[in-house]
Amino acid sequence: MLKSLGNKTEYKADYAPEVLETFDNKHPDNDYWVQFNCPEFTSLCPITGQPDFAEIVISYIPAQKMVESKSLKLYLFSFRNHGAFHEDCVNIIMKDLITLMQPKYIEVTGYFTPRGGISIFPYCNYGKKGTKYEKFAETKLISSVKK
Repeated sequence: MLKSLGNKTEYKADYAPEVLETFDNKHPDNDYWVQFNCPEFTSLCPITGQPDFAEIVISYIPAQKMVESKSLKLYLFSFRNHGAFHEDCVNIIMKDLITLMQPKYIEVTGYFTPRGGISIFPYCNYGKKGTKYEKFAETKLISSVKK
């Protein structure tokens, strides 16, 4: 049963993976993309405490469970006061969603705005072990490298 959807919104003060919720995928035999864009993601630099801003893009091929969008929004908002490097943020998000949903495939990209004249765009992905999605993830990761 969903707890966040339709109820008063409570914003967590720090990283809160417990707010994530799922619902059943009505089409688990189909391969299809679900994509979320969070253009107002913020976290804190763990060294300076200054805010970092990014667009976070999450794309996945669901299996049995799907993430509920309001709970995902609250989860992403919970990074606002959390100190983590850009690369950590995208990997933490991906691992939490894998634990939550066990998707066939997932990828997370962070398009962080420049600080000190440098932009950082970390990307991570995962394909379910022992399936065609594992090979897909490997191929996609290698092809995502910019030359």
